[in-house]
Amino acid sequence: MRNYVIIADSGCDISVEDEKRYGIEIMPFDITLGGESLKERVDMTGEEFLRRIAETEEIPKTSQITEFRFEEKFTECVNEGVKDVIVVLINSAGSATYANAVEAAERMKTEGKAGETKFHILDSHTYSLGYGYPVVEAARKLEAGQSMDRVLAYLEDWFDCCELYLMLFNLRHAKKSGRIKAASAVVGELMNIKPIVQMIDDETKVVVKPRGEKKAVDALVDYLGGRAIPKTPFIIGRSLAAELEDEFIKKYEQKSGSKLAMINSVGSVVAANAGTSFIGVFIKGEKRR
Repeated sequence: MRNYVIIADSGCDISVEDEKRYGIEIMPFDITLGGESLKERVDMTGEEFLRRIAETEEIPKTSQITEFRFEEKFTECVNEGVKDVIVVLINSAGSATYANAVEAAERMKTEGKAGETKFHILDSHTYSLGYGYPVVEAARKLEAGQSMDRVLAYLEDWFDCCELYLMLFNLRHAKKSGRIKAASAVVGELMNIKPIVQMIDDETKVVVKPRGEKKAVDALVDYLGGRAIPKTPFIIGRSLAAELEDEFIKKYEQKSGSKLAMINSVGSVVAANAGTSFIGVFIKGEKRR
């Protein structure tokens, strides 16, 4: 019997090492790429997935996790006598996965199938390591003996403050996914613009339009310096632009005094919208809710 279980979808992009070390249960998304059906994290790693996308013109399609799958997982927890189940899921603005989890838990409760198990289902309002990082931190806190209420408050606070920024070196995927209008993307490519895209809750917008990779890295450092709460950790979602990512990390740590808290390859959700060559940064900004 376990007092608690932490569940997240595979879009959280945490490392396999953290997943196993803290016993975090990951529910994989089903992905279609090149006519092939794949399970994220099961059939290939994040880096392998990025390299696969780089070799094709097709944008991967991710299927939501269904109510039925959630009910199966939740029933397992009830049968094991788990007291508290924390479920942290991808931004509800971009997927019905969160709504499906809520529906599954409510139906089990209504039908008397939930037993004494409490389900804490959280909308991360973000993507990738924006919720992967706090999931791992929550596991560490619980392991250290912090109360469930305190850990849930920590998660809610992070999700009320997390901001995602993508500096795109290639606009092909962003144009196809609709994150950047086709006409703007064409102009951007012609002028060597490397846009910095802000993604907060359900809003996506270009906030800075620097030209050239080197200027773009400096522009990202400067912009985030004015957005992040001083000295708070930042997280990097790895793409295939490792050299430029490392340059950003060094410059941002030097200028902001903040420290890199986590870095790992992104998966299908971010890659479908940003491609495979970008800098993805998660910071803690001012509280929004």
